[in-house]
Amino acid sequence: HNNFTGTLPHLSPKVNYVDLSRNSFRGSVPHAWKNFKYLYFINLWNNNLFGEVLMMLSCLTHLKVINLEKNEFFGAIPNNMSKDLEVVILRSNKFEGSIPPQLFLLSDLIHLDLAPHNKLSGSIPHITYNTTLMIANGYSTNLIAEEDNINFYEKGNVYERKLDLYRRTIDLSANKISGEIPSELFKLIGVQTLNLSYNHLTGTIPNTIGGMKNLESLDLSNNKLFGEIPENMATLSFLSYLNLSCNNFSGQIPKGTQLQSFNVSSYDGNRELCGDPLKKCNMEKDAVNTIQHGMNEDSEFDEESLYLGMGVGFAVGFWGVFGSLLIFRKWRHKYYMLLNQLYDQLYVTYMLKFNNFRC
Repeated sequence: HNNFTGTLPHLSPKVNYVDLSRNSFRGSVPHAWKNFKYLYFINLWNNNLFGEVLMMLSCLTHLKVINLEKNEFFGAIPNNMSKDLEVVILRSNKFEGSIPPQLFLLSDLIHLDLAPHNKLSGSIPHITYNTTLMIANGYSTNLIAEEDNINFYEKGNVYERKLDLYRRTIDLSANKISGEIPSELFKLIGVQTLNLSYNHLTGTIPNTIGGMKNLESLDLSNNKLFGEIPENMATLSFLSYLNLSCNNFSGQIPKGTQLQSFNVSSYDGNRELCGDPLKKCNMEKDAVNTIQHGMNEDSEFDEESLYLGMGVGFAVGFWGVFGSLLIFRKWRHKYYMLLNQLYDQLYVTYMLKFNNFRC
């Protein structure tokens, strides 16, 4: 936390704690550091250092905390890092290659940050994870990392604070990671922050996500994920930040107080996704249209029935009378005689009224 410049200093081989963060050191890490067998803590955050440092530091078998954030380090992440690692922060460097499965076999790991400006590729390891402290809800009394401040990138913000032994974080954002999200990853029920955004991930969200009961922040935005959002995500009661934007999700957002409470921006960029807080789903519109269509059909049916009844009634009445006159001769003669009598009566009545009018 000073303004030191130049190359990194030579240190005693017995050193166990190194914090040279927020300075202006340049150059590479001295090769002599690989012999610091007592070293358990390294913080070189925010300098101008470069080189292939991790291969050398993999010799430090007692290393618990490594923070190399905001430098120019490059190379691959070795698969033989210290088994005692609790905190691994490699963000904002130029590391490349795949993520070694061994990182997810570190039993004491609580904070893994391999995020922006690295060039990590390949897929997230499909293995049975053995990060005990991410699987369990408790914490180990052997952890010592809480003594120091680090940057927490969660819920879309940055916080600098002391390490919290209860917090579990995985941040692999803004790399070139591809493939499907392994279901094993969502079995780490102790994780509170998971950020896989800005990668090339495909496939669906595994149903095992419903078991992450402690999850508070989930960011899967800007990938190529598709399919429906699992129903059991609605049961993540601690989830306070969600970003699924810019994917290819479809179907209805599961109904639950948590998922409906997020802003529209949490779901933007998924054209086939619907339901609160987005537009109504077609199935909901279809239900309304079905009711309206049914009412219209009922109205049309009633009108058609009326006209049909009138037509049938007229036909029955007409042919009932006229047909009888055609068939029965006596009825026909009586009908004509009746018409003649009516005609004579009407004629006489008319002439009488006409004569009275003339008088």
